[in-house]
Amino acid sequence: MKIALYQFAPLWGNVPGNLKKIESILCSHANIDLWILPELCTTGYLFNSKVEIGSVSEPFPGGQTSSWLKSITKRLNASVIMGVAEKCKEKLYNSAIVFDNGFHVGAYRKIHLFDNEKNLFDPGNEAPEVFTVRGVRIGVMICFDWIFPEAARTLALNGAQIIAHPANLVLPYCPDAMVTRSIENRVFTATANRIGTERLSDGQQLTFIGNSQATNIFGKRLGQLSKDREGVLIFDIDPAESNSKSITQNNDLFMDRKPELYRLN
Repeated sequence: MKIALYQFAPLWGNVPGNLKKIESILCSHANIDLWILPELCTTGYLFNSKVEIGSVSEPFPGGQTSSWLKSITKRLNASVIMGVAEKCKEKLYNSAIVFDNGFHVGAYRKIHLFDNEKNLFDPGNEAPEVFTVRGVRIGVMICFDWIFPEAARTLALNGAQIIAHPANLVLPYCPDAMVTRSIENRVFTATANRIGTERLSDGQQLTFIGNSQATNIFGKRLGQLSKDREGVLIFDIDPAESNSKSITQNNDLFMDRKPELYRLN
């Protein structure tokens, strides 16, 4: 599978502008099987209120971004996983949408909300899901989920070969932590982060750390982008490499687990 990560600075509050920007990049690269884009990449990240973020949120499927994803993935014969602001009835979610060759495969709603996200979004209430895309098992988590090892472990136990990780990272520890997530689960990981700085009128400001990266099942980085420049990282993997959890002749990562002993005293 040939995978591409697109790291960029989204235009704040401008969904059509971001879709146009993304489309120009996707259409300039041929033969990509899977694109992974940052968290909230159609809207930007910092918002003053639920009303404000709600004004640029959309239902999925349905809405302009769904229509765009249906068209672009069919035209390119590709899959796309991207972070969006999702509106569902009376709730707003920080979500990652999965489309493949014109079809809406599913969505993951972020369960571990970071800082002020708790004032903007409703937390997801379903376990992280593993989606089958082109015969490959892809788990999805979003940004701050990285700090909870249970998230990646749940995906791996449910058969994920790759963990797609749209992000808007501001803490510096995640790139190294994802190396560990690969090692402890023997899965590929692909973190698509953003760059740039966003500011609100009340003085709140965040600068995003870039450094989008991919790791293999042994924790080796397959590539990493810069901390402050837009760019595309392309890499090839054999997802089947993650199927074996054998560490030594006598050790299997999952079979050797002792879940009955992992309890509070």
